[in-house]
Amino acid sequence: MEAPNPKKQLRKAVTERLREMSAERRAAASASIQEQALETAEYKAARTLLLYLHMPTEPDTDRIIRQALKDGKTVYVPKCVTKHEMIAVRIGSFDDLAPGAYGILEPVDCSETVEPDALDLIFVPCVAASKDGRRLGHGAGYYDRFLKGNADRTICLCFSEALSDGIPMDENDVYMHRVLFDA
Repeated sequence: MEAPNPKKQLRKAVTERLREMSAERRAAASASIQEQALETAEYKAARTLLLYLHMPTEPDTDRIIRQALKDGKTVYVPKCVTKHEMIAVRIGSFDDLAPGAYGILEPVDCSETVEPDALDLIFVPCVAASKDGRRLGHGAGYYDRFLKGNADRTICLCFSEALSDGIPMDENDVYMHRVLFDA
C-alpha cells in the first residue's frame, strides 16, 4: 500500500476549506490582501511586476493589476506554454486577456516576454502558505521552476484560511520572501 502524500493531503484539506468561503468573505479578504500589497515598499519601488490572474480559490489580484498599470508600471502575467513551463507575458490592460485553460484569463498576444530575473516583484498564488515563507502550490511546479534563483523578489498572497505551519518542503520548492494574508 502506498504511503499518503502529505502535500496532496494538505492541498485537498485546504482547497475544501477555501471552497467553503462565502463570496462576501472572499471579497473582503481579497480587498484586505490587495490593499496591503499596494502599500508594501516592494510594490512602491517596483517598475516591472508579475501578477497572477486568480483562480476562484485564490486572492483576487485585479485591483493590484489595475493600479500597477495606472501607476505606469510594466505588468506581466503568467502563461503556461507546456506542461512544465510558464512564461511572463506583458499586458497593457485587461483587454489583452481572454479565458484560457480552466477558464482562467491569460494573455492572447505572447510576443513580449521577460525572464524572471528582470522582474522587480513577483506576486505568487498558493493553495496554502506559512508565515515564514513556505508555499504549497497546485502541484504542477510551474512557479517553483520559474522562480529558481529569483525568490528574493516574491510576495505570496494567501487567505488566512489557507495559512498552515505544516507545509512540507523539498529541494524543488522555493521559499517566498514574504507572505501577505488578511488579518
